[in-house]
Amino acid sequence: MKKIAVITSTRAEFGLLFPVIEELRKYENDELKIDLIVTGTHLNSDYGYTIEEIDRLGLRVDIKVIIPIASSDVLDISKNQATTLVKFTKLFTDNKYEAVVILGDRYEMLAIAIAAGNTHAPIFHLCGGDTTEGAIDEWIRHSITKMSYIHFPTNKESYRRILQLGENPNRVFNFGSTSIDNIINNANMPKQVVLDSLKMKDCKYAVCTYHPVTMENGKIDELLDDFLTALKKFPEIEFIITKSNVDQGGSKINQILDEANTSIDNVHVFTSLGMVRYLSLMKYAEFVLGNSSSGIIETPAFKVPTVNIGNRQKGRLQSKSIINCAADTVSIESAINMALSNEFKNKCKNVISPYGDGHSAEKIAQKTIEIVLNEKIDLKKKFYDMEI
Repeated sequence: MKKIAVITSTRAEFGLLFPVIEELRKYENDELKIDLIVTGTHLNSDYGYTIEEIDRLGLRVDIKVIIPIASSDVLDISKNQATTLVKFTKLFTDNKYEAVVILGDRYEMLAIAIAAGNTHAPIFHLCGGDTTEGAIDEWIRHSITKMSYIHFPTNKESYRRILQLGENPNRVFNFGSTSIDNIINNANMPKQVVLDSLKMKDCKYAVCTYHPVTMENGKIDELLDDFLTALKKFPEIEFIITKSNVDQGGSKINQILDEANTSIDNVHVFTSLGMVRYLSLMKYAEFVLGNSSSGIIETPAFKVPTVNIGNRQKGRLQSKSIINCAADTVSIESAINMALSNEFKNKCKNVISPYGDGHSAEKIAQKTIEIVLNEKIDLKKKFYDMEI
């Protein structure tokens, strides 16, 4: 029997992998099995124990791998990576996979990619070629690209960057982002139903996420104080905030957000909203605020303004519905006022997303199965030189 592994470690990347898993499992039979491997924050209650969302969506979980997720300092991150590397090396040794499907740029995925490389498991990588200059994700993502055999970038610019990294165009397939698939198929909760699920009345609201900017040394306390002070300037808007990820500094951000949840009337903090509820909230939001990639990739497809704070997402391909601002209170306040203006909202109505047509997962699954079943995979890669 041939086996393909799909690995998810966080709520964000699971949302993007979800339609791919569904499509891949349509090909399952007695000769082919798709293993879903769940690890990372999915298995930790401090981050919402989001494996429960995977269960609610009806996906079979085949393997759970508990890894440490402490994130107070750089030593924690390195220890986490070391343990992840050892555990997944054993997993890949015990289970011979024809392909390991991973997404993105997180530090634990780098360790998983190294484990796959050490055990000669071919990596099929989603979302390579993007740039995010304000986060360590930038160099992690490109490192995983060089370890990978097959590439599924989300846009033309990322496709070209992968070729610049020396990857053969015969193994790079620009099928777009699965986030557009999710928007078409899963953003289906009516506004009041989704607000009722949060115990909130009908209101004007914004959806917010604030992650650490891991390539900058700004003080988290000062950054969050500026962010929350800006929110207080708009008492007519309810701010629905999802907690930060497990990057270094994330736990400190979440501590500050928990305090704000009790002290600021129009701030509502949730550990995790789940993919369907999060996308449905985004659909009816006045704007999306913060420094998450979802504001860059998903939000424009809803014709909703994005206020993108700071440098964390700097370098990503952007739509004209995105307002970039600095991380201080005055800049954030000014950007929110622009997002709320009728002029800018009308501008957003004409925005076209550069991230695909809503059929990405179907194409990714089809190509993955085609390669696994019909091609002889040779991991000895030749560097693809471009003419200059």
